[in-house]
Amino acid sequence: MSELIAPERTALVTQECQGAVVGPDAGLAALADEARREALPNIAALLPVARAAGVRVVHCLVNRRADGLGSNHNAKLFAVGRRGVAVTPGSRGAQLLPEFGPEPADLVLTRTHGLGPMGGTDLDAVLRNLGVRTIVAVGVSLNVAIPNLVMDAVNAAHEVVLPCDAVAGVPAEYDAAMIENTLSLLATVTTTRELLDIWKA
Repeated sequence: MSELIAPERTALVTQECQGAVVGPDAGLAALADEARREALPNIAALLPVARAAGVRVVHCLVNRRADGLGSNHNAKLFAVGRRGVAVTPGSRGAQLLPEFGPEPADLVLTRTHGLGPMGGTDLDAVLRNLGVRTIVAVGVSLNVAIPNLVMDAVNAAHEVVLPCDAVAGVPAEYDAAMIENTLSLLATVTTTRELLDIWKA
């Protein structure tokens, strides 16, 4: 594991850790509550240790124009998002949770379409330009965006590491089934504690 997540080849990628998704006024309250139970505290613990070790940090957020132009309208999930907290550029809902930064060296990528950051941002090209081969994926949700990120990353020839206690979806029992039956076949599943121990060393 130490070689796989060596700082010079690794990026910690946060997925939709923003006000509209996991903040106090999140549109999907059940998801936000589940994320706050374990995943968000663990992400908060990982970020400073990763930065101190030299691991790149990339935050992937979703934005939408107020009129919805250019965004998806072809699935039920997108209609749910439109009824929630605004994610217009500059709004609270579109911003990273303040406890997560961003710090000056962090990169922030936004998307206006799609189900995950690999297809909706320059994430793949940015990571390659940084010399990154391993993505440590954290955030939400295990229902849609995290599996999408993992699959897209693997298809793009990246290694993926998934700390199972720094990702969340709903209901909690679905999370365990998704990780065990699908994501464990694609990513190296680990824990926040294991990552912290390696990066601190």
